[in-house]
Amino acid sequence: MRANKARDTGPERRIRTLLHKAGLRYRVNARPLPTLRRTADIVFPTARVAVFVDGCYWHGCPDHYRPARANDQFWREKIDGNRARDRETDQLLADAGWVVVRAWEHEDPVNAAERIGQIVRRASHERRAARPA
Repeated sequence: MRANKARDTGPERRIRTLLHKAGLRYRVNARPLPTLRRTADIVFPTARVAVFVDGCYWHGCPDHYRPARANDQFWREKIDGNRARDRETDQLLADAGWVVVRAWEHEDPVNAAERIGQIVRRASHERRAARPA
């Protein structure tokens, strides 16, 4: 399990490259909220958009997750805990005015980057429009 990276995974890097090519700038592995001890994979602070690129196994992808054969109860509890923490994180960030985007590692990076780019641009536009003149 030590070989599993917590950051800079292949899917994250591919999405980040596409976002950067699209002219979007972001922070990597940053806390959206300083008081929340959780980091997002990609953070757009000005637009208040936090992106999480979730691994199919670790976050229990409905399409690709397969239960472990050894020590299955431990891993079932671990994955269920990850899912619960993901839901809690989404709610805490939404309550603080952030938009949360979740992409699966199996998603086509081009599609994921396009979706994220649209959300970031829309959120940036809405935040600019909401500012007093």
